[in-house]
Amino acid sequence: MKTKLTFKETLLVGSLLFGLFFGAGNLIFPVQLGQMAGSNTLQATIGFLITGVGLPMLGIIASAISQSDSLFYMAKPVNKGYAIFFTCALYLTIGPLFAIPRTATVAFEVGLRPFISEDYLSIGLLIFSFIFFAITLYFSLKPGRIIDWIGKYLNPIFLILLSVLLIATFVNPMGQINQHSPQGKYVTEPLFTGLLDGYNTMDALASLAFAIIIISNVRKLGIKNPSSIAIETFKSGLISVVGMAVIYASLAYMGATSLGSLSPADNGGIILSMVSNYYYGFVGQVLLAAIVSAACLKTAIGLITSCAEMFGEMFPKSIDYNKYTIVFTLVSFVIANFGLNNIVQLSVPVLMFLYPLAITLITLSLLNPFIHKERIIYRWTTALTIMAAFFDLCKALPKPLQNNLIIKNIVNFAHSYLTGFDYGFGWIIPAFCGFIIGLIIWKIKEKLNFSST
Repeated sequence: MKTKLTFKETLLVGSLLFGLFFGAGNLIFPVQLGQMAGSNTLQATIGFLITGVGLPMLGIIASAISQSDSLFYMAKPVNKGYAIFFTCALYLTIGPLFAIPRTATVAFEVGLRPFISEDYLSIGLLIFSFIFFAITLYFSLKPGRIIDWIGKYLNPIFLILLSVLLIATFVNPMGQINQHSPQGKYVTEPLFTGLLDGYNTMDALASLAFAIIIISNVRKLGIKNPSSIAIETFKSGLISVVGMAVIYASLAYMGATSLGSLSPADNGGIILSMVSNYYYGFVGQVLLAAIVSAACLKTAIGLITSCAEMFGEMFPKSIDYNKYTIVFTLVSFVIANFGLNNIVQLSVPVLMFLYPLAITLITLSLLNPFIHKERIIYRWTTALTIMAAFFDLCKALPKPLQNNLIIKNIVNFAHSYLTGFDYGFGWIIPAFCGFIIGLIIWKIKEKLNFSST
């Protein structure tokens, strides 16, 4: 029985994983972080790497260690109802409701918007998103070749194109990082703000969805033993993580130094557009359009494929994979035409709610060799995390909703009684308490059962 992948196979799976992760938000958020953080870019970038790189890696490893075929089975120790709810919520968030539409809007904002007048932006986005999702649908209907589409072709093309822009940033910097003062929360809380910025990539959530693709491809390459799958998945993930960390740091540096020659911008897409124009003029705009299109297309294909496969497994009696693929593509196309800024703003409250649940599930899965998927531990940890995550959701709601008296009281209560709430981590202590309570109850039950025998 085969127990190890060859170096070439490990590199290919690592390329696939990197290609699945590195899409729309991965390009725009670190650039904007750099411009906002200024002289505090290093601290903010460290925080961003923890949640934007570290958590996704842990998610992939947790999926392999738990020996679960999907996110549904990872969450099932809580109970079946929660597993269905959490799996649907996570896949819809990283799928047709937020992340997939964002791939098209980022590609349009960065690649084509500079060439289109304000009067024709809406029709331009409509036409572009139609073509974008038509291509995505074509490749998504052939999931068996995803390792070729993304690992062998789209990802290497993307890396080559992006390196042209990043090398120019280091060879001929637009300015110095230390010359520019940080803004907003980056002034006093750069590390914690960077940690929360890493949430926006949605990669920790995506890792729980993409794990099934990576593990299935490792199996296709001949690895069958569960422990060997975990080891080979980790090795491939390490390649992906190193690549992501280097590029994230480079993009943050690009954003921070851009203020030496460019004016501040509303989002990372506009910053990338201005930077490419600064270095290469019209050719730079074309180069950037190619970079972003390749990045976003490969992620869109991976997300559509993951969502359709998961829903096909969970609800096999409803509709098949191809029909799910078509439905998710059509929904993504419609939502994409609401625009990038609206999609990002609406996704934040959902992410603030789902991320604590995803992180606790990853942690519990990593501890499975010791807690053996004990239901009481899963249930107590998850229950207290949900309560605390609800406060984070309320705090992240759009401004008009935050002014509601009930929402204000909820947020004020959490501000007074939840340690770390102001930094976005008020769920950590409740989750830890839930874990300890569940652990104690488990051990007491074990002791009672042993005594009765």
